[in-house]
Amino acid sequence: MASVTEALDLIRRGAQEILVEHELVEKLKAGKPLRVKAGFDPTAPDLHLGHTVLLNKLRQFQNLGHEILFLIGDFTGMIGDPTGKNVTRKPLSRDDVIDNARTYEQQIYKILDPEKTLVMFNSSWMNAMRAEDMIQLAAKHTVARMLERDDFHKRYSGGQPIAIHEFLYPLIQGYDSVAMRADVELGGTDQKFNLLVGRELQKHFGQPPQVVLTMPILEGLDGVQKMSKSLGNYIGITEPADEMFGKLMSISDDLMWRYLELLSFESAETLAAWRREVSEGLNPRDIKVRLAMEITGRFHGAPMAGQAHENFVARFRKGEIPEDVPEVRLPASQGAGLPVVQMLKDAGLTASTSESLRMIQQGAVRINGERIEDRGLIVEAGGPYIVQVGKRRFAKIIIG
Repeated sequence: MASVTEALDLIRRGAQEILVEHELVEKLKAGKPLRVKAGFDPTAPDLHLGHTVLLNKLRQFQNLGHEILFLIGDFTGMIGDPTGKNVTRKPLSRDDVIDNARTYEQQIYKILDPEKTLVMFNSSWMNAMRAEDMIQLAAKHTVARMLERDDFHKRYSGGQPIAIHEFLYPLIQGYDSVAMRADVELGGTDQKFNLLVGRELQKHFGQPPQVVLTMPILEGLDGVQKMSKSLGNYIGITEPADEMFGKLMSISDDLMWRYLELLSFESAETLAAWRREVSEGLNPRDIKVRLAMEITGRFHGAPMAGQAHENFVARFRKGEIPEDVPEVRLPASQGAGLPVVQMLKDAGLTASTSESLRMIQQGAVRINGERIEDRGLIVEAGGPYIVQVGKRRFAKIIIG
């Protein structure tokens, strides 16, 4: 079993903040398995690599011998997490939540050990809560404290409406920690307020407060905005091996190190050695291949990752895609993407929109290897998109 120092070094890796670290040290010194909680609202059916930042940290706790409590927020999912939102979020139906939760259970075991993971649903205790209990819970927090939260403060100051039920979300997430008797809770940096509410509520209910560990928000393929399916800059963990491998190879050299830090299971010593190799002249592409092989192998198995690598190399050998594709960033049109004909012109791949139309009509335009035939296509904000016009014109385009 790892020493407290070794365990702490592993837990710190990639973490943004540990509140309060000396409390975590004391819990580790006690030598008892900790109850480590992370909650996910099943708001979409598929998980992407951004979600796995927390899952990877849970796996590390699991490897250290601690008990993993994977909470599916089927009750809170029907409220809608207001975190980072400038408008009230539309709640999901009960059927949507149940369907999405089912796929979550299937996907998390690509990372976590099912024999050492306890999956819980917060409807188990929230459905049993009476109106009287909810009022008592609400009495343990003030409106002033709620308005300290950045997104609520911005909406209130800007005259944007805040529905009463949105104030309940942090309280219910915090109460989950009480019901689960969590020793540690993990969340993204955007969840810090909610996680700290859990600490306060545990004190109210006579429990030792949980340690809060926040993880960075993983940037998407564009290297700027958080990974999100709605932005089109994501890598889904159920995507085909070839697509996953190709997307990982498309990221910038700088973003590659960020992904290695947050997604790779390689040791810190190994990653430091790879940095030295690059500083001594190794092509960063070779490190990117190692990343793509590891991540693709994790979700599809080593044989399929190897085949995806071979397929990727073959495309370059055939000259389908050059090694050094120039990157172009284009603003979205009113935040809703960009017409493909305008995208081609603005990226310098065609001289005019009329040429764009002509090249599409001739079947000479491909996006991510797929021939484009719809001249009215709106390309969603996000990317990067590998765009080809004719045989020799290429660009890696990011919209937004």
